[in-house]
Order: sequence, then structure tokens, then C-alpha cells
Amino acid sequence: MTSLYDIPLHTIDGADASLADHRGSLLLLVNVASKCGLTPQYEGLERLQQRYAGRGFTVLGFPCNQFGGQEPGTAEEIQEFCSTTYGVTFPLYEKADVNGPSRQPLYAELTQVADATGEAGDVQWNFEKFLVSADGEVLGRFRPGVEPESDELVGVIEAHLPR
Repeated sequence: MTSLYDIPLHTIDGADASLADHRGSLLLLVNVASKCGLTPQYEGLERLQQRYAGRGFTVLGFPCNQFGGQEPGTAEEIQEFCSTTYGVTFPLYEKADVNGPSRQPLYAELTQVADATGEAGDVQWNFEKFLVSADGEVLGRFRPGVEPESDELVGVIEAHLPR
């Protein structure tokens, strides 16, 4: 498997990036969308960001338009929506496919990881979450129905915070 840190990414502004920019932090990677029934999960994601950012934790958002066309906006529109509607301060990356032949290489690696039921493979819907350790190991996969502040997810975050 390729190191997750070596996979090239682009920020929502188009700047070159990679997960190596966050090496040493516990990361929660989430495919996000602005026009989804699960969009209010942005609130919980931002609260996690605020609660744990000082302890080496960061949420990373990956806008995706593959599920019902629920992220149709431009980079600027997505940033504006996230900032004004939900006060999002965590990093956002360029819009990416998380499934199919044009799947972003990061998600090609992440989707090899199984969820709590032992199922790996395609992302099911918007707001699927992957927790990545401070040294780049995928610690868990949480399907879209798992709320950001659920005991299930927060327990794993707290157990793996750096320091």
C-alpha cells in the first residue's frame, strides 16, 4: 500500500498539498456535500475541530458530487457555503470522486479499509468518515449514518489523540 502521506492532493484553492502537511496529527477525512440531508453534520465536524484541534487533531473535508449531485458548486461557492452556513474552519480540498474509475488516489487507498462490520469497498454516501492516525495508519471507517459527535467516533478519536 502507498503511504497516505505520499498521495498528491490539492486544496480547494488549487494549491498543491498532501496529508504529509498534517503529519503527526490525528485526521478525520470526510467526503462532504452542501445539498445533502446529512449536510448538518458539518456542525458536529466543526465542533470536533474546535474541541480537539489544540490536541493534534484535524478534520479534512473532501467535497464530492457523486451522490445525487449534492455538491454542484464551484470551489468558491463551496468555501462560501461552509464558512457562512456552518463556520467551517477545517481544511477543504478540491472536489473529488471517491468511487469509480476516476476515484481520487487517496480514496482508492481508503476504500480498501473495512468498516466495523468488516465491509470494505465503495463509499456509501456523503459524510463517510475515515480516521487516520498521527503516523498515517487508517484506524477506522465510519459510515455516513455515524454522527461526528457519536460516542462510537469520539471514543476512537480520544483513544488516539497524539501526545
